[in-house]
Amino acid sequence: MELRWWSIEVLDGPRGTARAWHESLGSNLVEAAVTNGAYRWEWTFHQWGVLFEIAFRTDEAWSAYRALPVVAAALDAVPDMAHGLYVYPGRGGSGGRTEPRSTHPLSGGGAAEMPLPQIRELLTLRDGRRPAFTLGIHQLI
Repeated sequence: MELRWWSIEVLDGPRGTARAWHESLGSNLVEAAVTNGAYRWEWTFHQWGVLFEIAFRTDEAWSAYRALPVVAAALDAVPDMAHGLYVYPGRGGSGGRTEPRSTHPLSGGGAAEMPLPQIRELLTLRDGRRPAFTLGIHQLI
């Protein structure tokens, strides 16, 4: 029998920790899963939050579970509604990722510093001669 796994990731947020969310609502999610045909489930605790993996025999069973009011209420109560809930098919971490997804953009868009162009300064001395060297911008600063 092939099982269809789904993952629910809950990250810590401004309204509390994912571990506290699990302690208050996790048993409701498991009870609803058992009474609606789940074959396996597993909780994994990370430094950044909680991962709930659940397996059903069909995608329709998952859809029925996901539509339950108790499941919707639990997912509505996660500590960070804007960036702290991920629901996706498959087991968590299947992409090899060991750190949570970033909720913030990269500083500077992840771009590298642009090289400064070399500017050639022509100097004329008071006696009318020109020196035999040029200055780059990094030497002027």
